[in-house]
This record gives sequence, C-alpha cells and structure tokens, in this order.
Amino acid sequence: MKTQSAYIYLFFCSTLLMSCAKKQESTEVIESAISESVYASGSIKSDQQYQVYAKVTGTLSEILVEAGQTVKKNQVILKIKSENATLSTNNAKLLSEFNELKSNQNKLKDLLATIENAKNKLRLDSLVYSRQQNLWSQQAGSQIDLEQKELNYKNSKNNYESALLKYQDLKKQLKLADQQAKNNLAISESLQNDFEIRSEINGKVFNILKEKGELINPQSPIAVIGAAGKFILALQVDEYDISNISIGQHLFYKLDSYKGKVFEAVIKKINPIMNERSKSFDVEADLITQPTNLYPNLTTEANIVIQKKSNALLIPRNFMLNDSQVLLANKNIISIQTGLKDYDKVEVLSGLKKGDVILKPLK
Repeated sequence: MKTQSAYIYLFFCSTLLMSCAKKQESTEVIESAISESVYASGSIKSDQQYQVYAKVTGTLSEILVEAGQTVKKNQVILKIKSENATLSTNNAKLLSEFNELKSNQNKLKDLLATIENAKNKLRLDSLVYSRQQNLWSQQAGSQIDLEQKELNYKNSKNNYESALLKYQDLKKQLKLADQQAKNNLAISESLQNDFEIRSEINGKVFNILKEKGELINPQSPIAVIGAAGKFILALQVDEYDISNISIGQHLFYKLDSYKGKVFEAVIKKINPIMNERSKSFDVEADLITQPTNLYPNLTTEANIVIQKKSNALLIPRNFMLNDSQVLLANKNIISIQTGLKDYDKVEVLSGLKKGDVILKPLK
C-alpha cells in the first residue's frame, strides 16, 4: 500500500510540473516612460589630447618631463640634436657677420675716395677746357689743343659719373648681401628652434613614447599630452544612425573598468566627414557624471537618446510575434502598431490598451 501511495504521489507531482511547464508566461500592457537610443562605441580621451610630433629629424637628446607631470603652454618638454643643423646655423652666423654692412664700410670708403679724385680731376679738366675755349674764341691757340682739352674733360666727366654708379651699386649689393645673410641666419635659427619641442597647451603628459638617444622623425609620435583632469568621450557612430544624432543630445555610457555603473554625457561635437574605412562618424561628448578616477583610452559603450516619451503604452519586446503581432490571453493573434523601442520594451501605438493581457510566444 505504501509503495502504491508513493507511485500515486510521484505521478501527481510530475503531472503538476508538466502542466506548469506548459503554462505560458503573461504580462499586462503598462503605461510608463520609454526612450529610443542609438548605440555608439569609443573611448575616454583627455580634452585637447594630442600626439606630439617633431618637425625635424634628429636624435632625442633630452627628455625634460615625465609621464604624469603637468606642463605649461610653450614649455620645452623635449630636445632633439642634429649635428648638420648646428653646423648650418654656425655657417649662417659666420656669413651674416662677414656680410654685415658695418663690416664692409671700408669698401665704400675706397669708392668715395675714388669719387672725390674723379670729381677733382673733372673740376680741373673743366677749367682747362673752359680756358681753351676762351683762347679759341680770341683766335688764339690751335684746334687740336681745343679738341684735346674737350676730350680730357669728357673722359673726366665719364669717370666721375662711373664712380658714382659704382658706389651706388656697391652700396646696394652690400645691403642686399647683409639682408640675405640675416634672413638666412633667421631661417636657420628658426629651424634650430624646431629642435626644441614645446607643449601646445596647459595640460598633462600622459605618455613618453621614445627614449633618450632614439632617432626622431616627423612621422612618429614622441609623446601624448592632454588637459589635466578634464575628459571627454570620443565615440564612433555608424553611418546609418548619424542622421538621428545632433549636438545637445544626452547619452548614457558604461566603462569596462566600472562594471554595472552607468554615467551621463552630452554631445558637443560631430565631425562632418565619414571615416571611409570604418563607415562611421567621430562624435565627441562632454561628461556630465563620471567616476572618481579616469584615464585616457579606457573603452566605453554608449546609448545616445534620440527620442523619449513619459507616458507610453509598453510591452516587452520578447512578447512580440514577427515585430508586428502579439498573442492575446484568449490565444488570438492580433496586429499592433509600434512606436519607440529600447532594449527591453516597445511602445504600442494602436491595437492594445492599458491593462490588456498578452502571452509570451512559445519557442
């Protein structure tokens, strides 16, 4: 009898479990708030973060800062050495000193002396020629003497004028050489300044990518600098979603470093050109809330809110059939019109009312 009673009990329990297993899950249509969002992924970046590049090629001779150190705008953080550049600057200095106008005054003085001599000779030949003309007018002297004195006068005049031109030409040449040498020196010194790398902002050094003695070129970054204490979200939004994104929209983001926590931000910038490789747009957002400690390049995922309603009829998304139908409590299938959607719920625009009961489809 006891064995038979045990079998009866087990049969009853198994029947009850089977009936419970077959019972479909149900839910009611509720009225609540819903928001529709667009997914985006990206990373945390320091505001104004940039990679430091050299303008010249050379050897990294000095590292004047270290990772984590704050820096001022225009502060020298790295120095590069180049023997060729140093020699070029020294040569430019020598040429500038050699061609300096003050250093070439003797050349001008020599020409001034030549001009003075030519002027004196012109004055003398002019007097002699004038006297010979007077004699000739009084029918004294010979025509040959007159012509000779005239020729001497003209030669003296040409020599004087030629000396004046030479002086002006030399003065211009010396000024030009002086200015060119100074310009070349200024260019060389300007290029020499490129061997001192300065911070572009008041910020913080996040990383030094090279070591002292390494070869530096304009193609490879040397360091990473950004604003100290201020961070932004650098996100990538798919090209299919970018038309729904605008400046001022709020978003909620998560960080792998802070599991289970959600923070808020607001879009401040949308890059107007698409990245052809990733088929996405770069979007930046200012942080409204954030964890205590943040570091550049932390990965993040975000949901950008594009629409929201405070009073909407909602049902769970997994209760839908074919994205447009639901199963009523009486097993009838009806079509509904949907509106906003999030990860869990969908808005019902028509076909159901608040309090209606629907069943979850069996898989």
